[in-house]
Amino acid sequence: MAVTLRDVARAAGVSPATASRALSAPDLVAPERRELVRRVARELGYRPNRAARELITGRSGHLCLVVPDLENPFFSAVAKAVQARARAAGHAVVVADAEEDPLLEAELVSHLGAQADGVLLCSPRMSADDLAEVAADDRPLLLVNREDAGLPSVVIDNRDGVRQAVRHLHALGHRRVAYAGGPPGSWSDARRREGLSGDLAAQLPGLDVVDLGAHAPVFAGGVAAADLALAAGATAVLAHNDLMALGLLDRLRTRGVRVPDDVSVVGFDDAPVATLVTPALTTVAAPLARLGRTAVDLLLDPPHTDAPARVALPVELVVRASTAPPAT
Repeated sequence: MAVTLRDVARAAGVSPATASRALSAPDLVAPERRELVRRVARELGYRPNRAARELITGRSGHLCLVVPDLENPFFSAVAKAVQARARAAGHAVVVADAEEDPLLEAELVSHLGAQADGVLLCSPRMSADDLAEVAADDRPLLLVNREDAGLPSVVIDNRDGVRQAVRHLHALGHRRVAYAGGPPGSWSDARRREGLSGDLAAQLPGLDVVDLGAHAPVFAGGVAAADLALAAGATAVLAHNDLMALGLLDRLRTRGVRVPDDVSVVGFDDAPVATLVTPALTTVAAPLARLGRTAVDLLLDPPHTDAPARVALPVELVVRASTAPPAT
């Protein structure tokens, strides 16, 4: 027989109303009594009736996370952290893959968001106008890995990440460095390109950054970029992400180009596979778990300010075997 809320209240020596508040609105109950009720509920194996709670509170207990591509380890790592943090806060998470399609993104936010207590929109490919339209609906919405006026967001420091990578390559002696960019609709790619421009060349004498154009942020995108890098005479290549960097490594190997002896390769994200290839990949490590946890915290407990909350998390270059001084 299922344990009821009345069973929990009786065992804890409190009223059913107090037991209900302790589990669904804990801020309204004294800490000692709240912890007592929660401990008794765990010991008895009590499971709340989500449908009944939704009718009472108007909340579903669900969050919605929309990502461009779950096969990309960047987004799967963020999704794992989001689910863990949300679970600890008593929420389930519905994860949706938008397949790099901005139209599908908007549909998923409108459809799934209407049934959720809040939406986390990760690296959205939709335009600023479309973002404003989906944000106009009456639901909490937070951007992950993208900034937009008027919306709360959590991002990584993309500009600093590429600058750390290029400074490392320049210190090794590389002067002609190629950048294999991500998709045209990628906000993070635009920020990384900003990092490659401006005063960077003035800070690093002799540096020549070669733009290899936009590519799909997958293995095949890196394969295509490798031929362009060789044709451009680059001695080092910085890829938009680690998946592309793996494609670069594979194509360079196929063409008989040694990494890092002939060409150095740097990725971005520090996906788990970065240490499983040969040579191990030098990459910009993004705090993906922290990104997901911070996003959930800000969505569920936003600061009481007029301006939308914006958090930028630092990144760090991890140097491994795929980079070395250029051949003389």
